Amino acid sequence: MAVSYMDFTSPNVQYSYDLRNNRIFIKDRGNYINALGVQQLNTLGNSSLLDIFMTRGNVVEPHIHQNATELVYCIAGSAVISMINPFTKAVIHVTVTPGQVGNVPQGWFHWEMATEDNTHLLAIFDAPIPEFIAISDFLRLAPPETVAHTYCLDLATYKAAIAPIQDTVVIGPPANCAQYHQPQPQPYTQGASGTVPANQGNYQQQGNYQQQRNDPPPQGKGYKNQGPNYGNPSPSS
Repeated sequence: MAVSYMDFTSPNVQYSYDLRNNRIFIKDRGNYINALGVQQLNTLGNSSLLDIFMTRGNVVEPHIHQNATELVYCIAGSAVISMINPFTKAVIHVTVTPGQVGNVPQGWFHWEMATEDNTHLLAIFDAPIPEFIAISDFLRLAPPETVAHTYCLDLATYKAAIAPIQDTVVIGPPANCAQYHQPQPQPYTQGASGTVPANQGNYQQQGNYQQQRNDPPPQGKGYKNQGPNYGNPSPSS
């Protein structure tokens, strides 16, 4: 619904917006995110969305939206939406292709993997600004001594494993990943007899990106403090 205090007689009332003007995250030419919130469209009310573009094998990293349910609509390509049911502890995998949706309940851990190049997803939220907590932030910010002690891990091994995580990942693997040219894990999809690996083969380096909707190519390769930041304009470099 519309914001109750909106003055619809004001000359500042907005009825349209071009999402390409708010590119909030850029990994590379084929993997980036545009966003729309009340800061961009002040008549939007209690909803928002992310316009997500990915190439095959790229993943919107595991995260939660503690204040919003997320409805993911597939416009082009294909993706596997995965989530953890906190009540049953089951891992759920939902494959979406054009015209199909997957729904992630509020506060559930989830992630999305593109299984085709030129995948285009629209993530719709029932909150004007969905909050975003990324697993990469926990890994890079939580004291490694505490994590290693809590889970009985070798401290040196754990520190070495998380050392490359220097920022919020958002779409992984990071563009500078040393293993980026190596085969990526297969996504999983829900088969008739349960969860089975999708028949997608190995993922080679991304780059078979065809420009969509005549969008200008993204500029830059991301920015500090990455993640859905609906209040700020997209980075210019």
